[in-house]
Amino acid sequence: MFDLISIGDAAVDLFFQIHDAQIETEKGTRELCVRFGDKIPVDKFAQVLGGNSCNNAVGAVRLGMKTAVYLNVGTDLAGKFTLSELKEEKVDVRYITVNEGMDSNISALITFEGERTILTYRQSFKYKLPDLDKTRWVYLSSMGKTAIEDNLNGQVENYLSMAGAPLIYNPGPYELNFGIKKFSRLLSLTKLLILNKEEAEQVLGDSKDIKKLLVGLAEFGPQMVIITDGKNGSYGYDGEKLYKLEAFPANLAQTTGAGDGYATGVLAGLFYGHDLPEAMRWGAANGAAVVEKIGAQAGLLTYDKMQEVLKSCKITAKVL
Repeated sequence: MFDLISIGDAAVDLFFQIHDAQIETEKGTRELCVRFGDKIPVDKFAQVLGGNSCNNAVGAVRLGMKTAVYLNVGTDLAGKFTLSELKEEKVDVRYITVNEGMDSNISALITFEGERTILTYRQSFKYKLPDLDKTRWVYLSSMGKTAIEDNLNGQVENYLSMAGAPLIYNPGPYELNFGIKKFSRLLSLTKLLILNKEEAEQVLGDSKDIKKLLVGLAEFGPQMVIITDGKNGSYGYDGEKLYKLEAFPANLAQTTGAGDGYATGVLAGLFYGHDLPEAMRWGAANGAAVVEKIGAQAGLLTYDKMQEVLKSCKITAKVL
């Protein structure tokens, strides 16, 4: 039996850190501006493994959980790199589908002043859930738009009903644009739904009141809800009480993977028997560690390091 099976997508992330750019604001939207047709010098370059489920799986293993992952890769160099990196991190890769003759997902991340702008290339994979062994937890995250066409959520629902495992659901852009309200059965099987504040507002409309957002999302079926809000911290609802947790201190290098690190920390906290407020501390510690390194996985904490951080940082969740 596994402690966790993570279901989602992989991507190889190519980081380009630049300094020769500027930020412009157009109609309230901040825009990254570089000179058209110019050669922009790159200060630092890195190629690292990314993708929500990969970040989650690697983070879970480092926190002591026996973890397998379901995702799709191609037979290109990026696919081989993905498999190699996951094996190196001791993630079980038996459920990975290798698609003959296809390329893998790639992201190019332009980092400037600690923030990143992402160019994404996504393949139209066919999503068919393998015959999974039993697990204590399931993590479901962002996937390509063909996952909706292939009804992967319905496949996950059937597996959850059979395995009886709690689900942590962290939907991505395609799921949110399609409308997660349409996944009523999946949400009823969800132990914890995690969204950032902008995503929560997208789901529920224009409401910006955090209490209304938390309770409104819970009405769709999940037992618990967390809304993250970057440097402003995170908010939680356990079905009875509402919580606010300040962000843990960090020396910002970049923000990629902070949400995945946070979600993985929360999952591990729940796995080890903690309540939601304490699990949110695990999430905040992991997210803060991620943003101090380039890439989504370099800063992910080990179990022992997590205990050190939690002991040294006195920030706790407050009841709203």
